Amino acid sequence: MSQVVIVAFGPEREFELTVSDSETAGLKKDEARAWLAKEFEALECTPSNPMGKVLVLDMILNVAKYGGEARFAENGPWAQRFAAVTAAALERPVVRVDIPSFTVG
Repeated sequence: MSQVVIVAFGPEREFELTVSDSETAGLKKDEARAWLAKEFEALECTPSNPMGKVLVLDMILNVAKYGGEARFAENGPWAQRFAAVTAAALERPVVRVDIPSFTVG
C-alpha cells in the first residue's frame, strides 16, 4: 500500500508525493531520522525548541522549509527521498507538511 506526503507552501502551492512500498521497504525509523538529521544540519536549519532538543516533527518541518519549494516542484530524487523518510518516520498513510502553519498532520 502506498503512502502520500503532501508538502504545502501556501494556497495552490502544494506538492503531493506518492511513496511506494518499495521505497520504504527496510527503511527503519532510526534510518529515516538519521537522514532528516543530516539534512537538518546540511541545510543549517534553526531548531524550533530553544532548549536544543529537536523532535522528528521539527526536523520534517524545517527540512521541508529550508529545502525549499523548488525542490518539491521539480519532484526529483531529493523530494522523493524526503517523502520516503517522512512516511517511514511517521508510519501514516497520508502526511501533510504545512509550512505556513508549521504543522504536520
